[in-house]
Amino acid sequence: MIHPIPFILLAAVAVAAALGMLLSRNAVHSALYLVLNFMTVAVLYLVLNATFIAMVQITVYAGAIVVLFLFVIMLLGADRLRGAADDVRGGERYHRYAAVLLALVLIGVFGYLLFQNNLGTTGTGPSIDASPQALGMTLFQSYVFPFQVTGVLLLAAITGVVIFGHTKKRGKDNA
Repeated sequence: MIHPIPFILLAAVAVAAALGMLLSRNAVHSALYLVLNFMTVAVLYLVLNATFIAMVQITVYAGAIVVLFLFVIMLLGADRLRGAADDVRGGERYHRYAAVLLALVLIGVFGYLLFQNNLGTTGTGPSIDASPQALGMTLFQSYVFPFQVTGVLLLAAITGVVIFGHTKKRGKDNA
């Protein structure tokens, strides 16, 4: 079980990164705050001895999805959609200090958890099979409907992107 102080610090980093993602005017900065949030959640999973979920969190979310977000941002040129009033450089200093502070807090909490002597020996919880096989069996036996709904939602999102991203031809074909 995790101690309350590291959990509070990790939760504060996750919430601050989520707020930074929402409040940032630059799309690339928002994606980087999202990476920090995903990494903080992965550290929480590691602390709770859910190593498989932590690695899935890092590879799937922080790896693949954020790379996809950054690819779309760069493809659409959303990082250049800033107005003339947004070109003032005063906000960058705030972002640098916030990023350094959040990174130091994350490193400090992770170091504290790594080097504490009684990690994992403070209490005995129920033994849970956290293997990928057990997770897959639970997912496909107990949560079939939510899994299918997620698939349909992702298919609808892909269809919407294709429809809205399709450019109309200008000329004789369109009436």
